[in-house]
Amino acid sequence: MSPAPRSATLDADRGLTRAIGVLGLSAAIFNTTVGGGIFRLPGVVTELMGAAAPWVYVICALAIGLVVLTFAEAGSRVSMTGGPYAYVEMVFGPYAGFMSGVLLWLLCTTALASVSSAYAGFIGALIPSLGAPLPRALVLAATFTLLAGVNVRGVRQGTQLITVVSVAKLLPLLVLVAVGALAVSPAHLVAESAPAAATFARTATILFFAFMGIESALVPSGEMKDPSRTVPRAIAIAMIGVTLLYISIQLVAQGVLGVEALAAAKTAPLAAVAERLMGSPGRLLLLVGAAISTFGYMSGMTLATPRALFAFARDGFLPRQLAAVHPTFHTPWIAIVLQSAVCCALAVANEFEALAVLANLSALLLYAMCAVAAWELRRRGIQNEGTTPINLPLGPTVHILTCIIIAWMLTSITVEEWRAVGLVLVIATGLFFFRRK
Repeated sequence: MSPAPRSATLDADRGLTRAIGVLGLSAAIFNTTVGGGIFRLPGVVTELMGAAAPWVYVICALAIGLVVLTFAEAGSRVSMTGGPYAYVEMVFGPYAGFMSGVLLWLLCTTALASVSSAYAGFIGALIPSLGAPLPRALVLAATFTLLAGVNVRGVRQGTQLITVVSVAKLLPLLVLVAVGALAVSPAHLVAESAPAAATFARTATILFFAFMGIESALVPSGEMKDPSRTVPRAIAIAMIGVTLLYISIQLVAQGVLGVEALAAAKTAPLAAVAERLMGSPGRLLLLVGAAISTFGYMSGMTLATPRALFAFARDGFLPRQLAAVHPTFHTPWIAIVLQSAVCCALAVANEFEALAVLANLSALLLYAMCAVAAWELRRRGIQNEGTTPINLPLGPTVHILTCIIIAWMLTSITVEEWRAVGLVLVIATGLFFFRRK
């Protein structure tokens, strides 16, 4: 790196195996993005926006597209494990890096726990005997134990599992889109009036949960092959596919059920669409697909999220034991085990909706910090030695537009939501200065 980071940071990262390529990272981004949210959010979005709901997907796609460009530029210049945490720390120093890392960890942890809770709900719907509190807790514990074991054994095994699940969970959604496209009523897609700007902002902020995931998939940068090539290509492949899939799902769901029926079925809208198209087998197919999708999300996040704890410990903010690399498998095994235990406990104790908003706010704040950091990395000429980084066109235009659209979305956040995240950041600030002292 130029300028060179601390030698301890590089030494810790040198112990990791660089095995994640374009296909593995694309699958990781896809899995951490297409989680349980898309199986529930079309109904919520339609309830708020009416027939204009598809336009919110366009807004979120534009927003995440700008964010993706800044992440691609930063990722092509900084390859240390930690992802966004490493980008911000490299530019603004330890405190800013630590706070971005806290936001990243909070985002990943709450998002993983919320989707894991939804996963247990889908399993309970498929097998009613597993829906009671104790069997539900056992299902979550067994699933997290499996995923932690796979990822401790090696990053290759983790990415192979993600690739397999990516294909498996995509099939039910593609079947729904293909069959439903033939039954769409164009009248259901006509919006007679435009919703208020405040409604657009709030709905976009809620829907943004379905687009999140790229930040966590980029955390294991220290285990990627040729990051300046792998990161931008994987991001482009994954996010173009995600955007097209989401818009197609909303158009089919709205076109088949209509606005009122889709809004009424907001707890399981895609299952309702499948039942209308294919009867009870169709509903079963979508419930199985929802369980597979949320499991895929869990597998991707179990690969990525523990690397944030590894990066904290590597840089001295958490006990050094969390930066331990397994002598045989060369993975941050203690961080993987601890993170899995924390997320499992949160998922057992909470439902999907309780943690989703906290994840959204954390993501928007983190994205804004990374947009500024990406421009500073470019301005200072920081890059991986021996590689050619990405330089976005038109100077800081993309970075400024990213911050503007994030600020617009943040106008819809309530005082209570600001207070919750602010409390976490205040506690983290106290921890930072205590550890520094």
